Amino acid sequence: MGTETVTSQGLLQLHAQYVPKGVSVQNKVVITRASGARMWDEAGNEYLDFAGGIGVLNIGNAHPEIVEVVTEQAQKLFHTCVHVSLNEPYLRLVEQLCRIAPIDGQKKALLLNSGAEAVENAIKVAKSYTGRSAVIAFESAFHGRTALGLSLTSKVHPYKAKFGPFVPEVYRLPFPNLYRKAEDQSAEAFIDESIATLKRAFDTYVDANDVAAIIIEPIQGEGGFVVTPPRYMQALRDICTEHGIVFIVDEIQTGFARTGKLFATEHYEGLNPDIITMAKSLGAGLPISAVVGRSNILDATEVGGLGGTYGGNPLAAAASLKVIEIMERDNLPRRAQQIGEQSFARLRRLQETVPYIGDVRGLGAMVGVEFVRDRVSKEPYPELVAKISQKCFEKRLITVKAGIYGNVIRLLGPLVMTDEELDAGLARLESAITEAVAELS
Repeated sequence: MGTETVTSQGLLQLHAQYVPKGVSVQNKVVITRASGARMWDEAGNEYLDFAGGIGVLNIGNAHPEIVEVVTEQAQKLFHTCVHVSLNEPYLRLVEQLCRIAPIDGQKKALLLNSGAEAVENAIKVAKSYTGRSAVIAFESAFHGRTALGLSLTSKVHPYKAKFGPFVPEVYRLPFPNLYRKAEDQSAEAFIDESIATLKRAFDTYVDANDVAAIIIEPIQGEGGFVVTPPRYMQALRDICTEHGIVFIVDEIQTGFARTGKLFATEHYEGLNPDIITMAKSLGAGLPISAVVGRSNILDATEVGGLGGTYGGNPLAAAASLKVIEIMERDNLPRRAQQIGEQSFARLRRLQETVPYIGDVRGLGAMVGVEFVRDRVSKEPYPELVAKISQKCFEKRLITVKAGIYGNVIRLLGPLVMTDEELDAGLARLESAITEAVAELS
């Protein structure tokens, strides 16, 4: 099945002519309609969606209850700008976010447009609260494409190259990737070493008394779906408490049921971050993000220091309220666990026969498959992943890559997909892997 049978050449020509080349497109198809985990192009060809708009569609595309509530809201109020006058969806949503966020004590929340804006404002709040200027982030992290977001983001190509200079006082430490530890080192010894490296940074990189915030993803998204070890995460919490540093957990991709919990933070018992950033599946496809944190921290900026024209737009806020209702009512975290169990079982069986699959990892329905040239050197194999991605597309399965070297396939399909859709998608992925391996061997 060639790609020419499933694409509109006229529309793709518009893309080539008018869209800057820096705007990448992994699957060269124009989608005109979608429902749940299925998508259709203008020719009527059907695709299974294992990308979810990069984690935005946890409750599926065009969920009928979201369509209904957005339509109803659009008939009443499109926009006010919260800095001019308030609107009810904004206020109801911040109330609900403070209720569900796994942070102890009194909380407040700020609504914005994108994950990058959430990160920007979380850092601004931390700097204002502490009166400090430095931030610690991690290798392989992704926190957005704005100036500060890129300063925190670790991947050079294509995100950072030629875009400097970056925001100063950002210090980067190694991420505790257990897959990349030495073969003769135990997991516990590796984590001990990682914690020691973090503490040593206060002597070799930056004074702890100058650090406003430490920001980390519980599972790195663009970095390749690498899970932060629980003991390391707790060490971060303890170090932040000891030194008066604001502990920010970036849940932009992991939040809203993806990992089998409403928030990935809940997998780390008693973690209790100071701030959580949220976006992506919060809005079911509408642009919205949030910063939720301790009231005393979020209240540290002066009046007018936070916000933006479109933040908490009534349409997006109304959709987000319905997202939370659906996720709790339909127990989508449990559905994520079921999807993950089936996905891990099949992919790990495949790993036994495909020597290029180095690791299958993640939590819940946040599943990553890392491909390497061999399991001893663990050298990344991005050429194979590119071939697999193309094969998936030819089989009408929409996927997305990840990892610093582009050698990870990440699964982010809608949590409302049926078992039949999941089985069909995994079968297509397995077939694509097998065919790609055969062609490159």
